[in-house]
Amino acid sequence: MTVLANASIVALVSMFMGVAPLAMSIVYAIWPSEQRLALMRPLSLATIFASVSGTALGMLNVLRGIGMGQTPDYARISAIGLAESLVPLFFGFGCLTVAWLCVAVGLWRRP
Repeated sequence: MTVLANASIVALVSMFMGVAPLAMSIVYAIWPSEQRLALMRPLSLATIFASVSGTALGMLNVLRGIGMGQTPDYARISAIGLAESLVPLFFGFGCLTVAWLCVAVGLWRRP
């Protein structure tokens, strides 16, 4: 939890943006309508862009840390930083996977 407390607002938004299409897809699976389905495309694109930008921001911070050269153990710090920078990508695309499965259920339920 300390990682989330130390994260910037951009990092938090890029990480938790995937919750928006996931929530919308659950609502769509329960109450399917064209308007809810139409919102899924822009929410999905926003999640993709937020995930990619969050990952790029994490990699930029790792490269900045390496460039500043404050610690002698570059390999370890780089590996940890790069692993942490992939979290928004993993979380965002994981949420999108579940979201589009819920949309498929909603499409199946539509009259």
